[in-house]
Amino acid sequence: MAETFYVITNRRLFERRDGMDIFGRKPSERTTNEKGPNELRAVKVVKDGRRYATEILPDRIKVSEARAIKRTYDLDFDPSELRWASLEVAAKVYGRAVREKRNILLYVHGYNNDVEDVIETCAEMESLYDIIVVPFCWPANGGGAISGTTAYLSDKQDARASADALNRVIGIVRRYFELFTRHSRDKLLDQAKQAFPDNRTAALQRFAELLDEHCTLKVSMLCHSMGNYLLKHALRPGGTASRELTFDNICLVAADANSLDHEDWVDKMDVRNRLYIAINENDYALGASRAKPGNEQLARLGHYLRGLYATSAYYIDVTKADAVRRAHGYYTGKPVERNAALKAFFAAALRGESEDKNLTYHADLNAYRLP
Repeated sequence: MAETFYVITNRRLFERRDGMDIFGRKPSERTTNEKGPNELRAVKVVKDGRRYATEILPDRIKVSEARAIKRTYDLDFDPSELRWASLEVAAKVYGRAVREKRNILLYVHGYNNDVEDVIETCAEMESLYDIIVVPFCWPANGGGAISGTTAYLSDKQDARASADALNRVIGIVRRYFELFTRHSRDKLLDQAKQAFPDNRTAALQRFAELLDEHCTLKVSMLCHSMGNYLLKHALRPGGTASRELTFDNICLVAADANSLDHEDWVDKMDVRNRLYIAINENDYALGASRAKPGNEQLARLGHYLRGLYATSAYYIDVTKADAVRRAHGYYTGKPVERNAALKAFFAAALRGESEDKNLTYHADLNAYRLP
């Protein structure tokens, strides 16, 4: 059965190619036709077994199409002004989420992932956790023809160059979520005010209860491996979108970023529910990452159980969890197939829910431990 994904990317795109060959290995360049690594494009990818069909969406949709989206979802915007391709993507994803009663996940992948790898992972997560995954696909191909340390450093450079693009993606997610849910939220607020016309505190409490009851759609984000390094740079001064209350949960998994002083950037993020940091001390990829040369290659956050000081984070130690072993991407594949507790944790975390209450807290580590 064919599966459809909407990829948001700052990779260079080749309009005249077909299939996955449309995706370049480097960010967009500053030319007369391209705006550099901050430029975002939307690509529709249809996966049918091992075959892929792709369609680069035009920057702007027709005014008539924007009007149809406005009518369908009872939205408040000017169709002659707001008609970016992202509006079409938001309508498709939101419509599917409502129909299928699924939550949405923004996925920021890691080092040395081509687009086919990313789509395969998205398809597996959708099947495992009954969610809708929207990937932000930055240029992480291990440097293309180069390999080893040089490829790794090339991807780190592309990650830094993509930080503003990720900020833009997060800002777009926030704006469209508010746009598509505003009408429902306004109706519920009116109900709460009518129930308690002379008691503002009681009205707000009732409004919160109504939101929990009727507005069940949640949006979360998973950053894997070097995707966390990208997020860290997106949170630098001026990166306001990454700091705003956009997601129900944020999951930092196998983070290929310095553990030292990580609280300085982790605590800048705001979430409605949980900010999870998953750690595997035996992670083979992060062990290799730490061995790379350079001043930044200190102990990696995703495999270091000391100095866990971020006040907003829930640290999850999966080191001794059954079937994890030396895995790096333990939210898919054999680890979650063989470990029901691990799968249950990620199912809740990626749906915007809480699962830490079922884990054992270890005060000496300031971490929860998975069996």
